[in-house]
Parts: sequence; structure tokens; C-alpha cells
Amino acid sequence: MAIEQLEKLVIHKAERGDVFRLECMIAAMGTGKDYGYFEHQFDRVESGMREIYIAVLDGVDTGYCILNWFPKYALFQKLEIPEVQDLNVLPNFRRCGIATMLIEHCENLARARGKDQIGIGVSVAAQAGPAQRLYGKLGYVADGNGVTYDRKLTAPNEVRPLDDQLCLMMVKTMI
Repeated sequence: MAIEQLEKLVIHKAERGDVFRLECMIAAMGTGKDYGYFEHQFDRVESGMREIYIAVLDGVDTGYCILNWFPKYALFQKLEIPEVQDLNVLPNFRRCGIATMLIEHCENLARARGKDQIGIGVSVAAQAGPAQRLYGKLGYVADGNGVTYDRKLTAPNEVRPLDDQLCLMMVKTMI
């Protein structure tokens, strides 16, 4: 994708009426979400806990992410660090800068609310390798607490499945 095309990318705040669009993106990626996942997310959007953003290029939905102002991860809660979550870009649009633009959009929103740090979690599974590299390139560093499972710290010798819930939590200082 040429830079000129990426300049046409629009990121907008999703509304409950966008559930079908979000579900279509998930279906196109082949990643399963529990029934009612986005309805549940919009319950939290309406309570002010999080926001969902959709990236659109020339009228085509290309990806989305959630900006969670009150994340589940205890360290982020304690330090009042918002978290970028559930960042997904459709396969045909990956490695074109869309994920970067979604992350930067969330960073700008966090700055506008007076935040100087933002967090993101990344799966430690091999298929998340491109995301792991991207987050490092964008200035995110591991928080130093090891891996989490479902946003809870893991204990030494604890056995957990290698799935999307086994994550390395990362933080970026935005100065």
C-alpha cells in the first residue's frame, strides 16, 4: 500500500450500530470471539470505561482497536495507565501502517486526557511475532513483571495454555 493511500485512512469512534461491521472483520480474520463480545464491549463503552475505534480506507473497514481507560491488569489500574486492547487489522491490510496509526490515535487520545503513559499487551505466541516487533519499534517496553494470563500475573512453574490470553504487558512513556 502506498503512503498516499494510507493518508486516506480515517479512524472513527465506533458506536453500538457498528457491531455488525466489527463482527464481519472478526469473521474475515478467522478469529473467534464469544457470542455477544461486541455487545458487551459497547456496554462498557456506554459506561465510559472504554472506546472502540475502526480504521476505514476508501470505505473499507481495515481494522479496529479498543482503548480501555480502566484496564483489568492490576499494574495499569494502580498507575492509571490506559491500555490499547484487541488491536486487529485485516490480513490484506497488514504491514501497511494501519496498526501503527490505530495505536498513535489511542496515544493521542491518552495524551489529551493528561496521561503520560499507555500500555498494550501482546501474546507470546509465535503468530504474534509481527505485533511484538511493532510494539517495540513504537517505543513500548516490557513492564518487567513477566507474562500474564488473562491480565493476571503468572506464578513460577504455573502451567498455562499458549493462547491469546498469555501476554507480555508493555508500557510506553509518552513525553
